[in-house]
Amino acid sequence: MLRPAILWRVSAETTPDTTETPPTATAGERHSWKLLPSALVAVSAIPLFVFHERLIGLPILAAGIAVAFVVDRLLFRHLALIGLGLAIISSMNVKADLSNEGMVRFAVTLSAAVIVPYLISRFVFRERIVRFPVRRGQPWTRTEWSYLIGVLVLGYLVLPVYFIRFDVYQNWPEVPTLDLILRLLVGVNYVGLWDELFFVCLVFAFFRHHFPTWQANLLQAVIFTSFLWEIGYTSWGPLMTFPFAFLQGYVFQRTKSLPFVVTIHLSFDMIIWAILVNAHNPGILDVFITA
Repeated sequence: MLRPAILWRVSAETTPDTTETPPTATAGERHSWKLLPSALVAVSAIPLFVFHERLIGLPILAAGIAVAFVVDRLLFRHLALIGLGLAIISSMNVKADLSNEGMVRFAVTLSAAVIVPYLISRFVFRERIVRFPVRRGQPWTRTEWSYLIGVLVLGYLVLPVYFIRFDVYQNWPEVPTLDLILRLLVGVNYVGLWDELFFVCLVFAFFRHHFPTWQANLLQAVIFTSFLWEIGYTSWGPLMTFPFAFLQGYVFQRTKSLPFVVTIHLSFDMIIWAILVNAHNPGILDVFITA
């Protein structure tokens, strides 16, 4: 592990291109001042995405990055990249819009929030912190299959209660035609894939470079949950989305498999898509016993 003095002096010019998997923080760093700017960056997502208050969220985000500049230059770099992604996302309303223009705007904005910070980290700072591991040649274990089946059964039972009985499905547009149903399918799955690329592969990875896994995971889960609120997971949704975000980070850290966490997420999204179609069109995909 690099010593703190070295971390302070590291710069884009001196960072080698052979940077390996980010080191975990030592026990002595767990209560360091680095938590303050990181927490500010994470908390800025609440006014940005929950309350749609950019005039509040962006100054909090900027303050976190500014404090990091004083505390640790490498942390400053990584929080700036996270902040860049958050600023890009907050530049548009991410409520579901199934029009051609809405879907293109959605895809371009969210893609840029991943691609731009990744390219800067990889080719400007020449880091290899953000990775997309696929674990080739290693089949999923019995435990992983059991976990996948278990969480899907839980989702099948709980999600209809949340979306239908609490009218949360109304946060998504009506889908009275086959064209709109298919557009919703594409949109829901695109966001699910993007969630894992941005929050787990990028945000979690940057935080994990500086903090123990559990702290880094808590920080990314705050941002993840705030974004999902703006998407439409309101009411008591955070009671589900925060544990889900935290578990996705934990599972990714344990399995080192992006396809596995994406499979979990997209399987959930298929259930959510079916619930939304059924809620807006009673009689279609009417397969939920708890609805």
